[in-house]
Amino acid sequence: MTEGKFSQADADAVSDNPEWTAEDFAKAVPFDKAFPDLAAKMRATRGKQKAPTKVSTTLRLDRDVLERFKASGPGWQSRMNKALRAAAGI
Repeated sequence: MTEGKFSQADADAVSDNPEWTAEDFAKAVPFDKAFPDLAAKMRATRGKQKAPTKVSTTLRLDRDVLERFKASGPGWQSRMNKALRAAAGI
């Protein structure tokens, strides 16, 4: 056998993901019933903008500037946009 190559028999022998049986399917619970809080959070996520108001771009920044904004937590891109708008007088 070539190094790094495994046969289907090898994979079957060590599989930790066996085929589901009728009993497994009978015990299965829908995701939103098993994890209601997580399911609600996923549904609440915003989708794509109907009419894009922003554009994607590539920008080179000083490392410390980027790290400062990222360290401020979620929403750092919006805060950076707000700071750039203020600096541009917009």
